[in-house]
Order: sequence, then C-alpha cells, then structure tokens
Amino acid sequence: MRNKKPELLIPASSLEVLKTAVIYGADAVYIGGEAFGLRAKAKNFTKEEMAEGIAFAHARGVKVYVTANILAHNEDLEGARTYFEELRDMQPEACDALIISDPGMFTIAKEVWPEVEIHISTQANNTNYQTYLFWWNMGAKRVVSARELSLQEISTIREHIPEDMEIESFIHGAMCISYSGRCLLSSFLAGRDANQGACTHPCRWKYAVMEEKRPGEYFPVEENERGTYIFNSKDLCMIEYIPEIVAAGIDSLKIEGRMKTALYVATVARTYRKAIDDLLTSEETYRANMDWYKEEISKCTYRQFTTGFYFGKPTEETQIYDNNTYVNEYIYLGIVEETKTTDTESAMPVAGEQAKALARIEQRNKFSVGDTIEIMKPDGRNLTVEVLGMYNGDLEPVESCPHSKQTIWLQLSETPDKYDLLRVRNIDA
Repeated sequence: MRNKKPELLIPASSLEVLKTAVIYGADAVYIGGEAFGLRAKAKNFTKEEMAEGIAFAHARGVKVYVTANILAHNEDLEGARTYFEELRDMQPEACDALIISDPGMFTIAKEVWPEVEIHISTQANNTNYQTYLFWWNMGAKRVVSARELSLQEISTIREHIPEDMEIESFIHGAMCISYSGRCLLSSFLAGRDANQGACTHPCRWKYAVMEEKRPGEYFPVEENERGTYIFNSKDLCMIEYIPEIVAAGIDSLKIEGRMKTALYVATVARTYRKAIDDLLTSEETYRANMDWYKEEISKCTYRQFTTGFYFGKPTEETQIYDNNTYVNEYIYLGIVEETKTTDTESAMPVAGEQAKALARIEQRNKFSVGDTIEIMKPDGRNLTVEVLGMYNGDLEPVESCPHSKQTIWLQLSETPDKYDLLRVRNIDA
C-alpha cells in the first residue's frame, strides 16, 4: 500500500445531506450548484447554501468539490464563465476544487480562476495513463477513472503518472449501463439529455423485443413474457475489497449518489469510514469487522451488489432482469437538530421525571408514540429506543406525525445527541 491515507468522498444533494456527510465521516463532499452539474433533478445548492455548507465543512476539516461536468454546448459557455467567477468570488468560503469533464469548460475555468484545483470527471472517459498525463500537463490535479477500468488497469495507470497526481474512483453506488455515463437513451426516449444532467434513467424501465414486421407481437427476453429489465445494473459495492482498492493506488474513494437521502449518505459514509480507519489500524482489524460492514451497508437502499469492472468484465450476473426496485430495509425518520430539557405543562414529565429531554427533528416519514425506532450515531453505535412522547412545534402532545417535514419534538427512552439520525426498520422489506 502507498503511504497515503485515502480520501473518502461523499455526495451531497442538499445542505442537510452535506452536513450529514461531514458528521458521519466524509473527508470531502461533492455538490452541485444550480447549473452545469450532471444531476439537474437533484435539489442542488443555491449560492447562499453553498457558502453555508462550505463553511460548515471547512470548520470540521472537510473539503468541498463543486461539479460542473456537463458536456457543454455553445450556449452554455458564457454562463459557465459567469458561474466560475461567482464561485471564485465566494472567498473565504470558496470550494476546494471543480469537477469538470468538458475541455471547453476546463479552459474557461482556468482563465477565470487560474489557481483553482480541477478534477477531471469520469464523464471524460479516462481509461489510460496517457489521458491522465494529458490532463496533468493541462493543469489538472486529479482524474476520476472510468468505471470500465479494472484494478489492474488502474494500478498500471498509477505506475505511469506522477506521484503527486491523484486517482479518484467510484467504490459504491449505482452503475450506468452506458460507457462512462454517456447515454442517449434518456434524450431519445424522453427528450432529456443525460449529458446535460437531466437523465430519466430509462435503463431501469422494462423492455421487450419486437420483430419489425410483426408489430405488437412481443418476444420474451430471458423468461419473463412481460418484458425484462435487461439494462438494469446491480449497484457497485467494494466494502469487502478496500485493501485491493488502496493497493491499486487510488487516492480518493468515491461514493455515487447525489440524488440520495441523508439516511443513505449517513449509512454509507459511516460504514466506509470505519472500514478505512480499521484498515489503517491493521488489515486484521479490517477483516475482523467485515460482518459489521456488510450488515450496515445493507441497511441503505440498494439494488443488489456487484464489484463492477474491478475484477474483469462483468457477466450476466451483474444485471437484474426481473425488477427495477430497491432493497429498502430501513426508513428515514429525521435528523436530530436540537435537544433541550423542559418541564412545561405542555410537556409533562413521564413516570415521575422532574424534567425530560426532548429532541427536535424535521420528520420525513410517519411514526407514532409507542413505536420502537433506532438512533444511528456517527461513532458506529445503533441504539434501539421507544418513542415515549411526541409534541408539535408548540410543544402540544400528539400521537403521530403524519405530515412530511413537520417539526416534531420527541421524548425517547434514551436521549439522542445533535446530528444523530433516526430510522426504523421497514417491516415490508
């Protein structure tokens, strides 16, 4: 292994998710602004949210990278120049790097903000060491490897590039069936260009085969006469292979998911954080805790797992042919935003307590007094607790919280801390 601690890079779709990623173990987060990123349907960040998020991350020693990785058209270029100027002028809360795939966008960024660190997106199809050297000579600090590369190929790239040049690779999350994410399906079928950040994920739709001269007569693919999800890939998961990832010379371990919830981000960040830290302690420690990693990583939404291209070309086992649904073992309830102790009449003590600690959340899914839920802590602990009481924003008692994003004060059988995440097992999973 190289004598360098690998970076854990986590996605963030919103300010709430950014803070979650930071608290639950990210070394760096990547976010999108309101333009020029490849997740147009994500909430993305306003300029004010970006400044707040960067300040929050920097105060805790975490870096923030901003995506501007669309494949630009002529009409995008002047707007990009203005956008990069705005990002540059956000000092002292400027981002730590830009993620770019298009040479034109790269050129403009360098003209507008010469000192900014630039990372080359996986969208640029980075499959060989000469490509890495090209971008290095142009002034890029880091290149994100194409998902189609094996660990052996990445290792060869590492041998041919400068020691100071960084390799970033995806280690977890959704896989795209098109080469390095350059897909025309969404544009052709739905009029929404994946290369402009508007992918509708038609690879997850159901398909059948029809012969040209037999309209309406559908032929089964595989064994399902109603069609097949033939393009639907399993999700990447490399939690069992962190030593191999690090040994290949990868500097930044990237999680996919700028459309994901805080629960997903917290679960993945915490699990990989512990796995990386355990490996840095010793490989024996890492191996000893493998059951915990696998159990925890399965608690976030996923489509079944694969190792992608890392150990060779994928087989038919990499696809899911019978459905396009996620495995979803836990339901996200909310993040603790504040705790306080109250003895007001509107929140009377339970079982003789003189005062009780309440935790405030912005509720995301319904639950009720008497339910058993779980407190997920950044340090790796999971605490099973009972909901003893529930109060609305005016501290009036309620039995449940049926409305999404409702402010709720909770009394639990064990008091949580700020930034603890609340979840409940999905009985339908």
